[in-house]
Amino acid sequence: MTALSQYDRIEATGLWRPHPDEQRREVVVSIGEATLTISDFNDQAITHWSLAALERQNPGAFPAIFHPDGDPDETLELADSETTMIEAIERLQNAIARARPHPGRLRWLSVTGVIAAVAALLVFWLPGALQRHVTSVVPDIKRAEIGRAVLGRIERAAGRACSSTDANAALDALARRTGVDRLVVLPGGIADTLHLPGGIIAINKTLIEDHEDPAVAAGYILVERARAQAMDPLAELLESAGPLAAFRLLTTGDLTRDSLDHYAEQVLSSPRAELPNDVMLSVFGQAAVPSAPYAYARDITGESVLGLIEADPMAGRTLEPVLPDSSWVRLQNICGN
Repeated sequence: MTALSQYDRIEATGLWRPHPDEQRREVVVSIGEATLTISDFNDQAITHWSLAALERQNPGAFPAIFHPDGDPDETLELADSETTMIEAIERLQNAIARARPHPGRLRWLSVTGVIAAVAALLVFWLPGALQRHVTSVVPDIKRAEIGRAVLGRIERAAGRACSSTDANAALDALARRTGVDRLVVLPGGIADTLHLPGGIIAINKTLIEDHEDPAVAAGYILVERARAQAMDPLAELLESAGPLAAFRLLTTGDLTRDSLDHYAEQVLSSPRAELPNDVMLSVFGQAAVPSAPYAYARDITGESVLGLIEADPMAGRTLEPVLPDSSWVRLQNICGN
């Protein structure tokens, strides 16, 4: 024990009594490795007390009275003149206590660590995990229902989706040509396109009315479809609405009006995410739609979209038109003149 070296030769005299009915006896007290030794004046040890199990009956008072833990009847009295021995006993007891394991402290630290870990899971992991789980289990029918509900809210700001008996067949043909579940044409409210849950892609009517080549509209639709594949629109909605909305959808199958309204406002006001050229070129190649018409519609100079023009996967090939001319003309009139 490092604290013992300065006390290894300390001795003191005291009064020891083994039992209250017996007379006190003058003894010599010395400190050992971890014990207090009580001896007679012939240097014969009478008893040994463990320093770790030694208690003082009257802290701060004199004479200092000590007894073994659990046996208050056996006592040792040290007069106030033996302050060196008294201080040595107290310091060594403190050193032993510090070296002793503290299961309560370890238990407290363990409990605190568990609570912190659980709190971190609840704050950082659970919301994302809940969102991912809900996104994976919502059926297509429910996704389509949610998409229609969001579209209804967007129509309040963008205008009612265009519909025409003559043009609806052409619109469905364009949806099939671009691999979209449902395509809607809005009279305004959006810059070009946006995607909604349930495989719905909305397109501004100007992309149809202002261009003679249907490959322009098809290009915008293909890029928006790629955005939806990169980020599930239902996941976007749940991220916007928060974990409580995800829990509500999981348990009740419904979303609140506020959640739908907030998401509709978000998709109308947020800029569309840019996709890398290689992703867009791959999409155009798979659909056999040229990328150059789309690129020039975005930038008539071609400077900012040069990669889509020079690497057009359909360049130099003989292609079937995206839509027959007659179908395209009917579609251009879907919103009426």
